[in-house]
Amino acid sequence: MNDPAGRPTPTPGGQPERFGVRRIVDVLVSGVALALASPVLLVAVVAIRLESPGHPIYRQRRSGLGGSEFDVIKLRTMVSGAEFIGAGLAVDAGDARITKVGAFLRRTSIDELPNLVNVLRGEMSLIGPRPTLPQQVEQYTDRQRGRLAVKPGLTGWAQVNGRASLPWSERIELDLWYIAHRSLRLDARIIVRTVKVLLGGGGDTYRGEAGGWRP
Repeated sequence: MNDPAGRPTPTPGGQPERFGVRRIVDVLVSGVALALASPVLLVAVVAIRLESPGHPIYRQRRSGLGGSEFDVIKLRTMVSGAEFIGAGLAVDAGDARITKVGAFLRRTSIDELPNLVNVLRGEMSLIGPRPTLPQQVEQYTDRQRGRLAVKPGLTGWAQVNGRASLPWSERIELDLWYIAHRSLRLDARIIVRTVKVLLGGGGDTYRGEAGGWRP
């Protein structure tokens, strides 16, 4: 299938039987990771509650496979009701709505550990494009909607190749490339690079001056 510009619309790569293997890996790895991370999550929850009022767990509506919506689960890193204050859904470096604990959680990506629950539920996968807001999907071109051909992931090709420091359109293209070349081998490569990025403190978790998305 081609998009209006004549470019092929990406479809998931790999053999059909591999998707069954991928789900098994998702369940096993996310279950073990969640158990191992539980002490860290407990400490983070307590720190969030001590610093600012409001529930430590944050849920936000996102678009998943085929555009179906679900609530992504994260640790709260901003003041309660932040989406109704200031820049709304857009988040920049130095945003005053981000708490001190939240800044640390974002920098280390600990705030995204509860995403493992979404993986166990089958709403997300370990590897794939990051889950996006329905408002963003509404602005997609036909080609960009190819990003919804697979489940969103805890980490992905765009995440290990610039993350939010890249222009929004470029991040989508990286996700489309991943979908077109998707394989267990590529997933393993992304996991290794994700570990390197986290240990090295690399990757911009904010929109950045280079681009990104604004509502």
